Amino acid sequence: MKKTSGRKKSLALVLCLSFTMMLSACGGGNNNNAAPTDPPTATTSPTADNTEKATTAPSTEPSGSPLELAMKGDYKGTKVTMFGPFVDADQVKFENSIKEFEEKTGIDIQYEGSKEFEATINIRVDGGNAPDIADFPQPGLLASIAKTGKVIDLTNVLDQAKLTANYNKSWLDMSNMDGKDGKIMAGIWNRSNVKSLVWYPKKQFDEAGYKVPETWDEMMALTEQIAKDGDPAWAIGIESGAATGWPATDWVENIMLRTTTPENYDKWVKGELPFTSPEVKNAVETMSKIWLNKDYVYGGAKSIVTTSFGDAPAPMFNNPPKAWFNMLGNFITSFFPETAKVDVDYDWFYLPPIDPQYGKPVLVAGDIYAMFNDRPEVRAVMEFFTTGESIKSWVQSGGVIAPMNDASLDWYTSESDRRMAKLVQDASTLRFDGSDLMPGKVGAGTFWKGMTDYVSGTATLDQALEQIQSGWNN
Repeated sequence: MKKTSGRKKSLALVLCLSFTMMLSACGGGNNNNAAPTDPPTATTSPTADNTEKATTAPSTEPSGSPLELAMKGDYKGTKVTMFGPFVDADQVKFENSIKEFEEKTGIDIQYEGSKEFEATINIRVDGGNAPDIADFPQPGLLASIAKTGKVIDLTNVLDQAKLTANYNKSWLDMSNMDGKDGKIMAGIWNRSNVKSLVWYPKKQFDEAGYKVPETWDEMMALTEQIAKDGDPAWAIGIESGAATGWPATDWVENIMLRTTTPENYDKWVKGELPFTSPEVKNAVETMSKIWLNKDYVYGGAKSIVTTSFGDAPAPMFNNPPKAWFNMLGNFITSFFPETAKVDVDYDWFYLPPIDPQYGKPVLVAGDIYAMFNDRPEVRAVMEFFTTGESIKSWVQSGGVIAPMNDASLDWYTSESDRRMAKLVQDASTLRFDGSDLMPGKVGAGTFWKGMTDYVSGTATLDQALEQIQSGWNN
């Protein structure tokens, strides 16, 4: 009986298939290029034991973005290599931030951190041993590698509409770099630090009746008022071993964004607007009205060069304070007294605008992730890194600001960090730390030394600017 039944089913199946082929032939001329509007239907086929089993015909093209497919488990068991500068505590925070993604997708992100990242990444790329993804804390280094054509252009890899909705336009502008054959989207931004912040001892500041300035003129008036009250307003230090001078570059960059156009800032960073130009000289002169005034700086101008940047804020935490303001990025809180509480003992205000026509620009630093190998699972990880979720746990632990708009302000554990994130989201212009974008011989060479010589009094302003410019000329 089983044998007869099997023959009948086989005969029926043959007839059914023949009829189907006739229908297909009759309708074949209607629209050969039409895409199917319905998903494949279940078909039946006899199994080895002559029983019928329903199966679904696989779709020829997966539906969804690489990240969506990853979340469905399509890339389970794959590995994505990543190389970057995160080590020690930062590496732990980074790995915690990707842990849930790895668990959900089954993708193993194999991260390798190195203190010698800047030197090593060039060797690996040149030697054909580039990681799938690399984290660049200095976009200038990525820009130099992008010109070789070895960086994957993300323009058609990532959904540009989603990126436009989730990032301030300035972030996307800063990700566009020169490739081997024209402009490319060289990377995506994942972690940022804010460098347009003035820190102050909140409790004593409020008790003294001082008000947070909203404009540069108001800040200068408050600086003068504090001097008349018997204290220097500013605590400034640029000593940093072999890197002495770098905090001065932050000041010049911030003032450049407040006194000239973003386009001029970009030209300056590229070497097209020289340090000897009126725009740059004006920025340094504006800074000098604070730095070179003995009544405005704790210890006087000459102490700036000998005071470590990390030690500089200490006088703000004396009781009463011996100085009131320190302008550095949000990382500086790591050097504050452990007992000092944010929003209580200290706070920050935005370094005010100078010329209203340039709005409220914000100077930032951060990490841009580039892609060197194009595989579906690598695309999925890159797409994940464009979401606030990818940095959520790091934000909650404090110390970083997410550049993405979908990063909830509720994730930040202090009002200070929430305000900082809002400042970045609402900035009229965002620009990356200029010295980090310049070639090393300038940004980490003549720029540092020239500013140090000028502040210490061993060079005039014109001499210092010419010295800095020589880094480009050579």
